[in-house]
Amino acid sequence: MRLSVHSGAFLCVLSTVALAQQGRVYTDADYAAAEQRLSYNVNPLVYHQVNRVEWMKDGRFWYRDVGPEGAEFFVVDAKGAKSPAFDAKKVAASVSGLLKRPVDAARLQVSSLEEGSDGKSLEIGVQGGKFLCQKADWSCTTITAPAGGAPAARKSPEALSPDGSQAAFIRDWNLWVRDVKSGGEKQLTTDGVKDYGYATDNAGWTHSDSPILVWSPDGKKIATFQQDQRKTGDMYLVSTQMGHPKLEQWKYPLPGDKDVTMIERVLIDVPTAKVLRLKMEPDQHRSTNCDDVSCRGGSGWDDVQWGGDCKTLGFVSTSRDHKSATFRIADVETGEVRTVMNETVKTYFESGHAAVDWKYLPKSNELLWFSQRSDWGHLYLYDLKTGAVKSQVTTGEWNVYTVPKVDEEKRVIYFTGMGREKGDPYFHYFYKIGFDGKGLKLLTPETADHNITLSKDGKLFVDTFSTADTPTATVLRDGDGKQVAEIAKADISKLTGWLAPTPITVKARDGKTDLYGYLYKPVNLDPSKKYPVIDYIYPGPQTGSCGGRNFAAARGDNQSLAQLGFVVVCIDGMGTPWRSKTFQDTWYGQMGDNTLPDQVAGIKELAAKNSWMDLDRVGIWGHSGGGNATADAMFAYPDFFKVGISESGNHDNRLYEDDWGERYQGMLETSPDGKTSNYDNQSNITLAKNLKGKLLLAHGTMDDNVPPYETLMVVDALIKANKTFDLLLIPNAHHGYADASRYMMRRRWDYFVTNLMGATPPAEYKMSTKPDVF
Repeated sequence: MRLSVHSGAFLCVLSTVALAQQGRVYTDADYAAAEQRLSYNVNPLVYHQVNRVEWMKDGRFWYRDVGPEGAEFFVVDAKGAKSPAFDAKKVAASVSGLLKRPVDAARLQVSSLEEGSDGKSLEIGVQGGKFLCQKADWSCTTITAPAGGAPAARKSPEALSPDGSQAAFIRDWNLWVRDVKSGGEKQLTTDGVKDYGYATDNAGWTHSDSPILVWSPDGKKIATFQQDQRKTGDMYLVSTQMGHPKLEQWKYPLPGDKDVTMIERVLIDVPTAKVLRLKMEPDQHRSTNCDDVSCRGGSGWDDVQWGGDCKTLGFVSTSRDHKSATFRIADVETGEVRTVMNETVKTYFESGHAAVDWKYLPKSNELLWFSQRSDWGHLYLYDLKTGAVKSQVTTGEWNVYTVPKVDEEKRVIYFTGMGREKGDPYFHYFYKIGFDGKGLKLLTPETADHNITLSKDGKLFVDTFSTADTPTATVLRDGDGKQVAEIAKADISKLTGWLAPTPITVKARDGKTDLYGYLYKPVNLDPSKKYPVIDYIYPGPQTGSCGGRNFAAARGDNQSLAQLGFVVVCIDGMGTPWRSKTFQDTWYGQMGDNTLPDQVAGIKELAAKNSWMDLDRVGIWGHSGGGNATADAMFAYPDFFKVGISESGNHDNRLYEDDWGERYQGMLETSPDGKTSNYDNQSNITLAKNLKGKLLLAHGTMDDNVPPYETLMVVDALIKANKTFDLLLIPNAHHGYADASRYMMRRRWDYFVTNLMGATPPAEYKMSTKPDVF
């Protein structure tokens, strides 16, 4: 979909941009035109796109709306009536005075909004703090200051009780609670010590000060763990600075380690500070849905759910290799634990496609369980007493995606699904169905990707839907899917010269399976000419290359590279999620596959249909897993991929945290001669000698997700093989490059222009320092 031109929208895009050819000398203006396609330039030109909706305690919801004059905030009631939430300019001015620093009303970001107890004020979360603002004049006072901004700020993250009156936090490896109103503190545990602390979130690539726990609904008990890392191996990084460098050291178990992080489950009675250990052996530090015990970040613990009467606790234990998941129930008074059911699979078990989808339903003595046992992700109802399957709730060759609400009284399940409706199998739709598997109803009929936000009582939901080339529309619907009101519709009339990505379908390596993705073309593509091809890759297995199918004015720098004269391709290859389990497990245990056979097959098919794609000039790039796949492509397919940019790649999973590798590659197997054939034969280190083309390796020196040693080991192998390559180390950068990310982007453009296009980039083009906000 190509949009009409509106004069004056942004620089350089109005003029016809000459197509890049070999030998061309690029100018700053050429790069500036490409930069105009980046998010910080195009997102501000998309008006009235609703990116987030939050329901309030009183049954209304609020959202942020950005128009030509900047940000506004609206509150909507159950009938769809809309009114301004507050005066953004006055609130920004008041908060600016309190913080003694400028707060831009046009870019105001609000994290929470609730009616004040007096009905005459609003509690507004903004700029990292919380403020009470009077409706009469929108003057504000501080409730909680931003961290580091005032004495009221807490020194560490906290987990609030359900009613918000208590806050749990970690101090000196022990768990404490604070009375929010009085500020009084109470120590709940006393025997926590270094590497054997309570509720700690510091195993592997995730390490923070957030307490990992689940409050009981009545706020009287806490479910958490004492985490044993006393024998777990360490990871070390050293900062780059003048004077003595700073050493960062934390626990980072690796695949094959004899001793990895374990958890000992406990229940804490908050009023008495009594700690009850569950009567079971220590559990693996594992989740059914991600490579940390907390998938959502913050303080959540997804695989633990309280019974509504607070007398029992349901939880899932996952084996170290992720092949086995066991649902158990604990008695909170005695600590006795009963095993209800177990599911064991050949590869790895997941409890949902995007979140933990099992639900503990003790009121009806049932468990709602997610499984891919039929080759598709569906819901099953279990009897808690017998552990037997009562029924399969959803069926068919499609997937349940998330389960945002289960209505136990009406015995209705609300869920999002993928692949049931005709068209793109990656579109999300919203449904409801009875516990008995009857009455399945589609609640979002439009052929689009739907993002759903349910009201707290489940009677209403906000539906935000779009496609890659159709702007976002937001409506309010009732529980049967009937539209109550139209809330907003995105206006993209200011996006001059913008070109949506073209959806593509190609055959996989087997010549039979359909694969989906996007093609990004130069705006002024001349079909009589040849264009170099760039493959943007993220191989999975936990996600794919192309991201969501919703509307986005910018998807990384894909369209910017197209503006420079490249054809950019992304393909979600076999081995990625959201299709069948067979599809997802295509290369389980063979991580060196990296979907590359599908990438090559797909690009060749596209080139056969589009003569303007030049198969003699194919490049590839990716970050993290995509960095791994890029180097792999350059080593394993050196005659196809001519230029690669590998950013922060996990090139050998023996050097990456245990949970990820052991889930997707299997347990490390060591033979008597010391070799680990199921890992080292998948390593880019062993393949580096095959390099023929131009390869740029990049890594942040303080990357605590994928340590920089991953890239340095490949560097060592390339040197030993006498190969020529390029290396960019970014001092003190983590897995994302933060302030250096735009420098890395410019270097990426330069590298492809020089080595794939055969042209000359402008000298040291300076990228904008605009903030990347909506």
